[in-house]
Amino acid sequence: MSNHTDNHLWWQQGVVYQIYPRSFMDSNGDGVGDLQGIISKLDYLQWLGIDAVWVSPVYPSPMADFGYDISDYTGIHPLFGSMDDFDALLAEVHSRKMKLILDLVPNHTSDQHPWFLESRSSRDNPKRDWYLWHDAAEDGSPPNNWLSVFGGSGWEWDEKTGQYYYHAFLKEQPDLNWRNPEVQQAMLDVMRFWLDKGVDGFRVDVMWHMVKDDQWRNNPANPDYQPHMATYEKLVPAYSTDQPEIHNIVSMMRRLTDEYNERLIIGEIYLPIHKLVTYYGADNSGAHLPFNFQLIGLPWNARTISTAVDLYEAALPKGGWPNWVLGNHDQSRIASRIGKAQARVAAVMLLTLRGTPTIYYGDEIGMRDVPVPPEEWQDPQGLNMPDLNLSRDPFRTPMQWNDGPNGGFSLEKPWLRLPDNYRRVNVQVQRDNLESILTLYHRLIKMRQMEPALRIGNYIPVVAEGNTMAFIREWEGKRFMVVLNLGHGVCHFSPHNMELHGKIVLSTIPEREGITISKRVNLYGDEAVIIKLQ
Repeated sequence: MSNHTDNHLWWQQGVVYQIYPRSFMDSNGDGVGDLQGIISKLDYLQWLGIDAVWVSPVYPSPMADFGYDISDYTGIHPLFGSMDDFDALLAEVHSRKMKLILDLVPNHTSDQHPWFLESRSSRDNPKRDWYLWHDAAEDGSPPNNWLSVFGGSGWEWDEKTGQYYYHAFLKEQPDLNWRNPEVQQAMLDVMRFWLDKGVDGFRVDVMWHMVKDDQWRNNPANPDYQPHMATYEKLVPAYSTDQPEIHNIVSMMRRLTDEYNERLIIGEIYLPIHKLVTYYGADNSGAHLPFNFQLIGLPWNARTISTAVDLYEAALPKGGWPNWVLGNHDQSRIASRIGKAQARVAAVMLLTLRGTPTIYYGDEIGMRDVPVPPEEWQDPQGLNMPDLNLSRDPFRTPMQWNDGPNGGFSLEKPWLRLPDNYRRVNVQVQRDNLESILTLYHRLIKMRQMEPALRIGNYIPVVAEGNTMAFIREWEGKRFMVVLNLGHGVCHFSPHNMELHGKIVLSTIPEREGITISKRVNLYGDEAVIIKLQ
């Protein structure tokens, strides 16, 4: 947003859009999306009303975890293009008054990164202490019971130097030792490299993993573990994540970004709200936006969600800015989790709650998880635990642009398959259709841009019953009531202790718009409305 309403910054007023670059747009026919592909679709994002584009990793990588295993933090993987292509992307984004956010992966490197190759070369290498090396227990077993998120032990034995190293994810992703000042300096230098280029901020991968217990204590058993869960969940990661010292690291990153004008730090953090909000830091000296994933994890139920919204609003530190997310590259798509009809209600919720919304590519056209057959799986999480059906491939499939071959994503066979219905579900078909979810997203974002109340206004909860959720957004005397029916049945909503008078200005059922509301609003199943209050 160019016009700053009441000193609110761009990242408080704007809408963020996540691109998984392998799957967004392929410009050179190798079946994998790339930077030139993203450039070719920036006009679409501008039309949609996106303010900031977050791009998942495009750095050189052996691709053991599709780019989250980085072998060079200041380069571009040839699969995605060159540094010239990156510079072009940055310039094109900025020329459209949009922002570019890079994915930063500071917790671990690739095992092919020069730092790790040195660290592994001998016990007295100067970079030995850049990673987490530890002697075996007396019986030769790993130093403690810490597990890998991708299955099995978090410790890998290194024959050559006779020690174990720790990896929270794949063994090809050794964790850095963030207690080492040289590591801190090296990563700040990486951030500076991109900030000097003009990148507008970072989404920091697994921020809460970055510092570990310095006594290497065993993690306790998880009393809630069930056999269908990932093996990682057998233990509670009390000592391998979310250590108190992490906050010094985050504020160090923040101080660096504060040397530049209006740059942003988003932290990827899967923690309960009372722990999540500590990542804003003392006096907001931490992450600007610790990612709030509640709408991904909570049951889709009005009472649960409205209570969670109120608890989150109450837990925010003074000056802390909220944010909301419906999906990302690690989670089943919203339309698959709650169904097509409720995905529209979710869109209204995401774009009217107070705070910065992040949209995962394809959610705006209602993309669903694609049943990628096991023989086509690419994701290591799925391949490492084949019996648990944990592959993330179904929610990383190519963007569906049009009804042409491969959905307009690529001229050649794409790296992951498209759904069978892509000829019906795509940008081209939905863009001209008044009833499509894409039109709904487009209109919601437009309305946000036009109305400060929806963009930066106060949030006032309204008591509701059953599967209905309601709240008011208010700014300088202008008030909008949002009423969401999270159920499939009809319902009737009349707020207590207030007179309801107004007009429906947006509904998931367009025919309802313009209707005057007095005292009560009658909702269809799966309907969400925005009422301009009189």
